Amino acid sequence: MPIRVLVADDHKVVRLGLRTFLSLDAELDLVGEASDGREAVEMAGRLKPDVVLMDLVMPEMDGLAATVAIRRDYPEIEVIALTSVLEGASVADAVRAGAIGYLLKNAAPEDLHRAIRAAAAGQVFLSPEAAAQLVRQVKAPESPQALTPREIDVLRLLTLGRSNKQIARDLHVGVETVKTHVRNILGKLQAASRTQAALHAIRTGLVSSAKEPV
Repeated sequence: MPIRVLVADDHKVVRLGLRTFLSLDAELDLVGEASDGREAVEMAGRLKPDVVLMDLVMPEMDGLAATVAIRRDYPEIEVIALTSVLEGASVADAVRAGAIGYLLKNAAPEDLHRAIRAAAAGQVFLSPEAAAQLVRQVKAPESPQALTPREIDVLRLLTLGRSNKQIARDLHVGVETVKTHVRNILGKLQAASRTQAALHAIRTGLVSSAKEPV
């Protein structure tokens, strides 16, 4: 089945460009276009896309607030921040809000395609620029708690962008068990998201560097 995509951007020319891009790929299906954050939240609930391409700077409700609302009310929908803004705080705020990807609007078409496919599979995809900015924002926990060997296994797979289902399959455990491990990892590392936990783990040597881009 094609990946269902909702575009949220207040600029018509951007929406037109994304519409053209999506129409050229049989694996992607544009199900709606929102011109502001509030409309994006409403359309996400009504259309149930797999992935939302979310601009961060929009009227009515900005992309960060819209991302928080969508991830809170419809956790099965993944959000990719697609923006012209590249600041450490913006990247960290987007990840904290629940975005699974962060791309600049000048990204290559193949990178956008990869990001959408990764998001639909529950995998993190950050542009190299965004990843570099996010790394600078990652701070070591003040009093980190030791992870169990199983939590280290889960964290290592998180750094490879694995989804909960994939981790469960690789470790031969249930998805709910993986979710519990992820919650414990985030709490122990004082991380706001899976991405922050993965970057902290790589940066501090808690796990070896991922073989695939985070």
